[in-house]
Amino acid sequence: MNRKDARQKAQELVSKMTIEEKASQLRYDSPGIPRLGIPEYNWWNEGLHGVARAGTATVFPQAIGLAASFDENMIREIGDIIAEEGRAKYNAASAKGDRDIYKGLTFWAPNVNIFRDPRWGRGHETYGEDPYLTSALGKAYVEGLQGNSETMKAAACAKHYAVHSGPEALRHEFDAEVSPKDMEETYLPAFRTLVKDAHVESVMGAYNRVNGEPCCGSTTLIKKKLREEWKFEGHFVSDCWAIRDFHENHMVTGSPMQSAAMALNAGCDLNCGNTYLLILNAYYHGMVTEEAITEAAIRLFTTRFMLGLFDGSEYDDIPYTKVECSEHLHVAHKAALESIVLLKNENGILPLKKNEIKTIGVIGPNADSRAALIGNYHGTASEYVTVLEGIRKYVGHEVRILYSQGSDLFRDKTETLAHDMDRISEAVTVAENSDVVILCLGLDETLEGEEGDTGNSYASGDKENLELPLCQRRLMEAVAQTGKPVVLCMLAGSDMDMSFAKKHFEGILQLWYPGARGGNAVAEILFGKESPSGKLPVTFYEGLNDLPAFEDYSMKGRTYRYMEGKAQYPFGYGLTYGKAEVESGTVSENESGVIVSAQMRNTGDRDICEVLQIYIKCMDSVYSVPNPQLCGFRRVNLKQGESKKISVKLPDEAFTVVDEEGKRIIGGEEFVIYVGFSQPDLKSEELTGMHPVKIEFRRKNGEKHED
Repeated sequence: MNRKDARQKAQELVSKMTIEEKASQLRYDSPGIPRLGIPEYNWWNEGLHGVARAGTATVFPQAIGLAASFDENMIREIGDIIAEEGRAKYNAASAKGDRDIYKGLTFWAPNVNIFRDPRWGRGHETYGEDPYLTSALGKAYVEGLQGNSETMKAAACAKHYAVHSGPEALRHEFDAEVSPKDMEETYLPAFRTLVKDAHVESVMGAYNRVNGEPCCGSTTLIKKKLREEWKFEGHFVSDCWAIRDFHENHMVTGSPMQSAAMALNAGCDLNCGNTYLLILNAYYHGMVTEEAITEAAIRLFTTRFMLGLFDGSEYDDIPYTKVECSEHLHVAHKAALESIVLLKNENGILPLKKNEIKTIGVIGPNADSRAALIGNYHGTASEYVTVLEGIRKYVGHEVRILYSQGSDLFRDKTETLAHDMDRISEAVTVAENSDVVILCLGLDETLEGEEGDTGNSYASGDKENLELPLCQRRLMEAVAQTGKPVVLCMLAGSDMDMSFAKKHFEGILQLWYPGARGGNAVAEILFGKESPSGKLPVTFYEGLNDLPAFEDYSMKGRTYRYMEGKAQYPFGYGLTYGKAEVESGTVSENESGVIVSAQMRNTGDRDICEVLQIYIKCMDSVYSVPNPQLCGFRRVNLKQGESKKISVKLPDEAFTVVDEEGKRIIGGEEFVIYVGFSQPDLKSEELTGMHPVKIEFRRKNGEKHED
């Protein structure tokens, strides 16, 4: 049903409740109200890259890997699959009276925070560092998850609002100081898009403060920006136990009751935590009104009515057999293929030629690791295929596989150098007896992830630097010294220092966390059944020296849009096994807006998929972002020898800039638009040998034309 009808039904139902009953509904584990026929409902469910923490489900690549696909259509389909499996599990559980945590239809995803600093442990939960890419992919996910039928298929949640990206260890007390320009230019666009364009049903506040106000109790962020300016009509939920931080860590209130009142009065409808157990006390002490409690309850029940939880829906018959079905696994496999980024391919080492290889050495702590497949916020797969298993399945009995773990993922304080060398000795022997080595290094959720809190058993937090753990670096150096050809497969959710690998290894693949059966996709890429097509959604830096302090939320010097030096591997970069080029580009205008058209041709010897990327730079405004920024993209399949013309409409916002007061205004008159398969920077051109097509474009007095 539409929101108007759902809200009317919610108002009628809430009007029958006592003040005590209304207050009881404002926490994530809402109790039932039997006299009104209201069952209990637990609002906490996770669906970042598959239904999570609720038993068996299709486990897709981690969000950062999905971002590397630059594929809106696929992410929309993944959102729909997550809703489908969520419905199947909800139908089965609720039929048995099981309404516990992780069993509902309100999924606290996607994470559309900006991955502004490579040290941030939760960055792999995001869609990367660019506001436009994050907005586009986040919108697609929400549209897929919520659907477009009479009943909402599942409810999405844009998190963590706003200006949230570490440090994890300080998040419960940290105050992110951010300028109005950075706020509007970088930190808010994705949230605005999800609210205004995708009509996301829920928004979750962050733990930290922003410019002095705790996010879950911020009148500026919730009332003024979200409700009044963006006209958000859904419900607002706190991050888990974030309201407790008001008095325990932020010290902006003196008691739990004051914290509960502050959050509710700012517009936080639902408390993930237990501080709202004191809402009634706050009411009795005159700190909140019954009207505020009533309004929060109405918003929450509006969501439940829109999900069809009282009147039934067309999704009530989705069977449990839809969970991890073959169709869903096929999409997960496609997603894994599209997520993999080829960073280096020297001397044509890839794809590997199975008929020319007798022995492959598969080495490394992530070669046979299930944890390295799944990232965090994951479900449980019925089958896992590691990189080692994927290679073994692909080559069958035709090629001998030698395996060595080579090192631990990291070495704790009780382990010794001798412990490292014992493992490394075997790895060197394996390498020496192999024709080619597949070296699988990186991290997993025990080394990069969320600071210790409810639902996070690892308490991994942020990275201290961009280097691999010492034991892995020793392994990498020892394997390199064998002189054998090496392909490095990096399983990690963020930028890792590739300087040694760039110098010593012929091939480098960034695998991210490729999903439960990701090893199958890795093997298909390694042996050339499929060509890699992923692009980096984050900058890989040469190091941390050129970056501001982690705690500094100014965008100056951060990400490809503001950085001054050269990247190790740039945002938008990724090679294929073929060769294609953008031969020409034009800009035109029709009634719908500005259209960029690109003529491209596959000049290589195989079919490939490329990602057309469009960047724009305003040349005559003092408020312009320093470097050209992404404003359009499209995945393009090109058969061998095929020429194709692709047209992409640019958003009107691409021709605006943000002033120092945070106002988005019309930019200047002079623009440069770049069209290619990578970012228009010197490093991309150096690595790819290609130059994007440059188009000068004048926009004057509302009239746009190509120069």
